[in-house]
Amino acid sequence: MSFSYISHLECPECSQTYEADVINQLCACGSPLLVRYHLDQVKREWKKSELEGRKADLWRYHELLPVSDPVNVVTLGEGMTPLLELPELGREYGIRNLYMKDESLVPTGSFKARGAAVGVSKAKELGVRGLAMPTNGNAGAAWALYAARAGIEATIVMPQDAPKITRSEVALAGARLYLVNGLISDAGKIVAQEVKANGLYDASTLKEPYRIEGKKTMGIEIAEQLGWEMPDVILYPTGGGVGLIGIYKALQELKEIGWTQGKLPRLVAVQAEGCAPIVKAWEEKAERSEFWPDSTTAAFGINVPKALGDFLVLKAVYETEGAAVSVSDEEMSLEQQRIARLEGSFVCPEGAAAFAAARKLALSGWISEGERVVVLNTGAGIKYPDSVQVNPPLLEIGEYISTVVKVSL
Repeated sequence: MSFSYISHLECPECSQTYEADVINQLCACGSPLLVRYHLDQVKREWKKSELEGRKADLWRYHELLPVSDPVNVVTLGEGMTPLLELPELGREYGIRNLYMKDESLVPTGSFKARGAAVGVSKAKELGVRGLAMPTNGNAGAAWALYAARAGIEATIVMPQDAPKITRSEVALAGARLYLVNGLISDAGKIVAQEVKANGLYDASTLKEPYRIEGKKTMGIEIAEQLGWEMPDVILYPTGGGVGLIGIYKALQELKEIGWTQGKLPRLVAVQAEGCAPIVKAWEEKAERSEFWPDSTTAAFGINVPKALGDFLVLKAVYETEGAAVSVSDEEMSLEQQRIARLEGSFVCPEGAAAFAAARKLALSGWISEGERVVVLNTGAGIKYPDSVQVNPPLLEIGEYISTVVKVSL
């Protein structure tokens, strides 16, 4: 058996193929590239029983990951996050089988660590010495930290409004950090120039093929944690959409090798009302989205006015008979509070957006009471300290709790 059954890279637009053992970025036609595997061999040679005894991290699925030599694996223990039942919240929503895939517990505090682990590992294997990327915060933090572990220099450009904690992660990792007075799209233009001028590896979303492969492990884990049965619905907060694309790819691959059967879950792309290009495109039954001007939302991670892989996100939604839903910042904030009070989980604003969308879809009847529903919480709420404002009463020496008012939000 091989450590990896990687075969080649393929363009989903024009079907052009590329070798996987050399550096490739986008297809000549401008489309992102997808990693393909020898799935016929995987089906014959890899059995579920072989997962027994393996480490509880994403590398347990190395046969369906792109790193050919285990010596190149760069890991901080990422993967196999909890799939938690949420009975109290489910009762409030009217969904009996509500689950949260909680990505707050991975290294760096967000699901971005998955893409960074696999992306940086493959970059190391390909001989990359320097990479660059734009980010809204968490992705840059993850790639900077994993790059440091791999001995690769990272150049990170993020909007000046990005969460301060992610700035600190990037800086402490020794990366070259720059802020831009604009959006991630503006940071992307700066990175593109730097890549061209200095021959850096472009680690921008979907401009390298391997971040998807790390993100897809969320889908494999969900299937394994549910006994290799498909859920009915998966809701995912969508900015660049790599995670949703990856989950869809994972479930297709699992079905092809015979590890799962039946209909794929309906995939739901969740966005903020202040930045909802995918939702608008879905409502118009379009194949691609349009640039969203003056985008703004408290859920910084999904503030992406135009995703390079929008057509792949929309394809995943259409082909699974899914949906695209937008929610307001106020709805996110209220949901964040409800989840903490009912279930004891402090989710990130993006995760709260996905839960708010689940509430909407259950109320409308699009999600029925008996369906099994998985909501992705993509990061730790503590990475967004400004998302919640509290005003606790101050006790003077000699004062007692019974004499003052309760804490207010």
